[in-house]
Amino acid sequence: MGTAYVYDSIYLEHNLPSHPENAHRLKHILSTLKHAEVLTRLELLKPRPATLEELQRVHTSTHIERVKHIAQAGGGHLDSDTYVSSKSFQAALVAAGGVVHLVEMVLSGKIANGFAMVRPPGHHATPTRGMGFCLFNNIAVAARAALAGGEVERIFIADFDVHHGNGTQDIFADDPAVFYFSAHQYPYYPGTGPWDETGQGAGEGTVLNVPLPAMVGDGGYAQIFNELVWPLAERFCPDLILVSAGYDAHWSDPLAHMNLSLTGYARLQRELMQIADQMCGRAAFTLEGGYHLDVLAYGVLNGLYAMMGEETIADPIGPSPYPERPVDALVQRLKNLHDLN
Repeated sequence: MGTAYVYDSIYLEHNLPSHPENAHRLKHILSTLKHAEVLTRLELLKPRPATLEELQRVHTSTHIERVKHIAQAGGGHLDSDTYVSSKSFQAALVAAGGVVHLVEMVLSGKIANGFAMVRPPGHHATPTRGMGFCLFNNIAVAARAALAGGEVERIFIADFDVHHGNGTQDIFADDPAVFYFSAHQYPYYPGTGPWDETGQGAGEGTVLNVPLPAMVGDGGYAQIFNELVWPLAERFCPDLILVSAGYDAHWSDPLAHMNLSLTGYARLQRELMQIADQMCGRAAFTLEGGYHLDVLAYGVLNGLYAMMGEETIADPIGPSPYPERPVDALVQRLKNLHDLN
């Protein structure tokens, strides 16, 4: 078994060149991976469109039809941030289906792990609407498909995008089969994800929100993983690790104000692979945000190195020149809330 990646040229057809989330993001990732001679060492998985049944496990029919109608009409916007081009509906179907297929291959044992290089991204999409550059919630569609297939009973979703994955939390907040962890800049778009939300109803205790002030960097994120993510993942005992991989918490990203380096990101991705190796042996990443093209591309590259079990870290940009803000008080508050003392 090896490491795979998901890609299809349809992902480039969802495009608005003036928008931060455009096709150049994925083109730059692929160019960087090719230059690093990594693509030839990976298995390419050709995705399929998500089925209507798979989408409807997560999204309302009204939302699905709205995206389809706008695309068929030649394009438009779901809101001021979220565009739809004429090919966006098809791209979004294949993005969600691509993550579903990747997870199917991981669960079948045909591959060890993999990275879905898909767009549009997904973690802001709620059951009823697309927002924050996202049309359908790719990782949620894949998680629900895996649970429906009966091969897993518990899924741990880790989200290190700088923005809170409000859609993913909304979808799974009351679901005891899915644990959702997000470390995000707060208060920041979309304004959700406070520290005291831990899930609701049957899902109480299955949400870990780590709302970070600006300028938390490598040390703070490492502390969060060591003192919160590891023990809560061990308590939950997942059968599958899914990762919403956004690289916009880097210190040079133009849309946020965090302090991670590529080396710090690489360590987080290695930690997630170690969690997967120790607890279930199954992991799949899917692309979310990241708007500094080199950071985005090298972040994905380092994620693939982690999946392949290699020690290499590519960091041509280097460490942050800014001081890091500590997170001790927040971590302690969260440890108290989640009974980790």
